Amino acid sequence: MQRTDVVVIGGGLAGLAVAAYVARDGRAVVLLEKAAAPGGRAQTTAVGDFRFNLGPHALYRGGAGEKVLAELGVPVRGAAPRVSGSYAVARGAAHALPGGLLSLLTTGLFGLPAKLETARLLGGLARMDAAPLQQLSVREWLARDVRHPEVRQLLGALVRLTSYSADHERMSAGAALRQVQAGVGTGVTYLDAGWQGLIDGLRAVLTAAGGRVLNGARADAVSAADGSWQVRLGGGETLVAEAVEIAAGPKTAAALLGGAAGAAARRWQQAATPVRAACLDLGLTRLPRPRALFALGVDRPLYLSVHSAAAADLAPSGAAMVHVLKYLDGDSADARADECELEGLLDLIQPGWRACVAERRFLPNMLVAHALPSAAAGGLAGRAGPAVADADGVYVAGDWVGGEGLLADASLASARQAAALIAARRPAAVAAA
Repeated sequence: MQRTDVVVIGGGLAGLAVAAYVARDGRAVVLLEKAAAPGGRAQTTAVGDFRFNLGPHALYRGGAGEKVLAELGVPVRGAAPRVSGSYAVARGAAHALPGGLLSLLTTGLFGLPAKLETARLLGGLARMDAAPLQQLSVREWLARDVRHPEVRQLLGALVRLTSYSADHERMSAGAALRQVQAGVGTGVTYLDAGWQGLIDGLRAVLTAAGGRVLNGARADAVSAADGSWQVRLGGGETLVAEAVEIAAGPKTAAALLGGAAGAAARRWQQAATPVRAACLDLGLTRLPRPRALFALGVDRPLYLSVHSAAAADLAPSGAAMVHVLKYLDGDSADARADECELEGLLDLIQPGWRACVAERRFLPNMLVAHALPSAAAGGLAGRAGPAVADADGVYVAGDWVGGEGLLADASLASARQAAALIAARRPAAVAAA
């Protein structure tokens, strides 16, 4: 057996952030990553001369994630995507995406009455109060508060764009509205060289503070023993710690914790509705239409963005890194049909793209987030953790945890909350042996 103060299970954004905070607080911490290297869904892979994120990623400016990275001293390098060259796709045609007064007046997306309602809604968006909408679904909110069907479609598309969720029957309108407000307000950053820079930066903070990272180390079980917690590894070793952080999904948390200690995790698992997407990642030798950089499906749950137009070091000079995505309502029912639909969007926005493909990767059922913030659970306030009931000293963190933000913002915000709870327990007790 090895003793340490804290064991962190999972080396994605949340796990690395928790471990970095704990190590900087003077605790002995060991991070277990079952893969060959940390990163999780924030990893960036070199594919030929291109850098592929695991689908399209964007960091919300001024959000919880950016604040946590700043606290930990992890630099964020990148740029906001351009507003020009953006299209709204409806009824098989591309129209100017309403992003300002001029584009709203000139777009052929809908008629004058719908344009006037859109102007009113977008103009008052920042002042809308999301709190009363937490227990209302997106579908119910749009049906109640938006008059024109075309405007409902547009707002629904903005919800998909900012939350990655197409399940508007279950999703909390309050959580969705906050995300749309962030996307339309402060906007996002596409990261230079991909999200691997955040992973490398967090790991550097962790190791500089004395934390240890064990790659290829799979945790099999977490159990209580004599006032401490034991973490049994797949190779037969056991770590003993004062506190354990599970930075993984609710399914993993439930599998690791047995008996009464795992009751809360099993409830979280049963209630969780994962968010998924089908994604086509393309490295193109050139863009057939260099000014067509973004498209959002209005009557279909589709998205296209040229990330290399804003972020550096994703593609060679003159080439392009393009992500095309379909937001799924549940698991993919027909992966080939989804891929064909994504290709059709490319045909519309970038005709001739097939002759420019240098690298290609299709992810038919990509996990975007472990659990949707549902209206039935009370929206953001109804999410899990970070503390695990009936398991004093065990915590969770991730995109499904805590009352702040979605996606990477939720992962990093819940990591900070979990680390604060660990720090409040008592001074560092043991040193790694």
